[in-house]
Amino acid sequence: METFFLIVIVLLIFLVIFQISKASEYVSILKGEEKAMKQSNKINGFLMIAFLILGLVGVWYCNKLYYPGNLFSWGAASKEGLVIDKLMWTAIYITGSVFFVTQILLFGFAYKYQYSDKRKALYYAHNNTLEFIWTSVPAITLTILIIIGLKYWFKFTGDAPKDAQLIEITGHQFAWEMRYPGKDGVLGRKNFKLTDAAMGNPLGIDWKDAASRDDVHVPTTMYVIVNKPVKLVIHSQDVIHDVGLPAFRMKMDAVPGMPTTMFFTPIYTTKEMKEKTGNPDFEYEIVCDQLCGKGHFSMKGIVKVVSELEYKAWFRNQKPAFKKAQEAALSAMNEAEPPVEAEVTNELALEK
Repeated sequence: METFFLIVIVLLIFLVIFQISKASEYVSILKGEEKAMKQSNKINGFLMIAFLILGLVGVWYCNKLYYPGNLFSWGAASKEGLVIDKLMWTAIYITGSVFFVTQILLFGFAYKYQYSDKRKALYYAHNNTLEFIWTSVPAITLTILIIIGLKYWFKFTGDAPKDAQLIEITGHQFAWEMRYPGKDGVLGRKNFKLTDAAMGNPLGIDWKDAASRDDVHVPTTMYVIVNKPVKLVIHSQDVIHDVGLPAFRMKMDAVPGMPTTMFFTPIYTTKEMKEKTGNPDFEYEIVCDQLCGKGHFSMKGIVKVVSELEYKAWFRNQKPAFKKAQEAALSAMNEAEPPVEAEVTNELALEK
């Protein structure tokens, strides 16, 4: 019913516009086409200036109203993100200046050079010098911005610092899974054929690899150390996902069968960010920036940025994924094979 009313409203709007245009035609016929044209020309010129002023006021008001509440106003929460923000502001200043100058000239010229009996239009076919300038200057400027952006992109997705914290993040419809190396600092091998969530191995870890025996698996929540580089090794188990870290200004595709990497260095703990934003419920989020199915909206994770002491205390309480898998397998076996007492009870019941 709501859709029906929306369609009716849209049709009525078109009908009103059509009737107004027809009425304008009749008025122009009665007044005379030239007189009606001059009058409408003045009205359109005035509306151009009014639209320009209202548009600029609207841009300023919306910025004042909504800017304080977005992540951009709080600043980046990683060292790499500070560079991204700097590049972003540079692009905004350049493109914003061009936008305002061209829009003011566009509407200003439409008003200033409206039709007049005292002025004859000048036919100006082209000017090679002007065309070269307005083509080459934007091209060179954008090329410089792209080169600088690519420089940092290759840096952040390249080799991480040697002391970086290593974390593997795996996406699937519709959740994130984290894996941390144990004391050996090495992540064990994986094999997609070994994936079996019911048996406690949702990531397909190869238990035959000795390096995998002390790995820690944690779903949904990622724990990282403040002021320490974090290297993410990114996987996907089904379709293309995208690890989006908006507060840190980082993102990277998770592609099935093709691990990708990136690193970032958080500079504020979660506790400090709650104070900085004035939001006691603030959490760093992991979002999926690639449409991945009907449950895409719900694919969310949390990043907990803590001190090194807090991280070590948390990690000591984590059970290796291998032990969890053993417990899950044992539990599955117990459920599949009923206890001896239950079997005896069933036999006695049958005899009766």
